[in-house]
Amino acid sequence: MKKADIKNLSAGDLQAQLTEAKAQYSKLKLAHAISPVENPIQIKDLRRTIARLNTELTNKQ
Repeated sequence: MKKADIKNLSAGDLQAQLTEAKAQYSKLKLAHAISPVENPIQIKDLRRTIARLNTELTNKQ
């Protein structure tokens, strides 16, 4: 998710996206622990997206 897209979301939408991203991150980490994921850069991108969402949520509150 791009930074510009995140800035346009409301606080409720940010919270929903954050919950969804955290769930997806935990699934991906579990799948990677069992057998290597085809594209491990996805893990890094998801972690950064979660950080961006947290930052923007903090700024909105």
